[in-house]
Amino acid sequence: MSALFATLAELERAGGQAALCTIVRARGSVPRHVGSKMVVYPDGLIEGTVGGGNTEGRVIEAALNVLQTGVAQVVQYTLVDPQAGDPGVCGGEVEIFIEPVRPAPTLLVIGGGHVGRALVHLAHWLGFRVALSDERTEFCNPTWAPGADLYLPINMRELTQTFKFHAETYIVLPTRGMALDVEGLPHLLTQPHAYLGVIGSRRRWALTAKQLQSAGVTSEQLARIHAPMGLELNAETPEEIALSVMAEILMMQHQGTGAPMKLNDLEK
Repeated sequence: MSALFATLAELERAGGQAALCTIVRARGSVPRHVGSKMVVYPDGLIEGTVGGGNTEGRVIEAALNVLQTGVAQVVQYTLVDPQAGDPGVCGGEVEIFIEPVRPAPTLLVIGGGHVGRALVHLAHWLGFRVALSDERTEFCNPTWAPGADLYLPINMRELTQTFKFHAETYIVLPTRGMALDVEGLPHLLTQPHAYLGVIGSRRRWALTAKQLQSAGVTSEQLARIHAPMGLELNAETPEEIALSVMAEILMMQHQGTGAPMKLNDLEK
């Protein structure tokens, strides 16, 4: 059991993902007891066991589905009559909780100016793992922007060889100019991520998108970029802009709508 927990800890450090399957109820004759665990990786390989045989095969299939959807699931099996579809004949019943194990949500801030510094502070406060990157060392250090877990004083091209991107990476570009976005975005678009946002006015993004298309970026790739990033708050200060951006990220993360929650038709 301790080896499985060590595996999960290493998986989180490495930014990997898997599904953890735990027997939460067992009645009658079953192969494994309550608390038995199995880790299922995206390629179908496993570590540990919940009993083997057809039951385990079905659990692996369900676990791969959980990895696809990101939604935990409880599966139940009766082990009595294979002709009726049961996966075994032991005579008992088993219930297994399957949960996705995903890397910690990570905010990668590219651009350490005033907005970048505010984003580092707010994302750290919200519980994100935070990485800050800016090739200008004076804007990429804990004195200027405290709160990041990782400081990367390199350009965007080098990030693809240095930073571990994964499915829970949220990339924000509060950069200091359009030229940096045009140069760096093609390298970021091919990396795993949950969100990619770019700061600037609508005009700046329109010009940026035109240059990116000329460089070979497809319309489909451009459509996945959030630009200008953030929710419409009429934000002006760096802190307000950071709030706008993180509000959009949280909305996506929790599948919200961004609509006001005010009730206008209260019963009298």
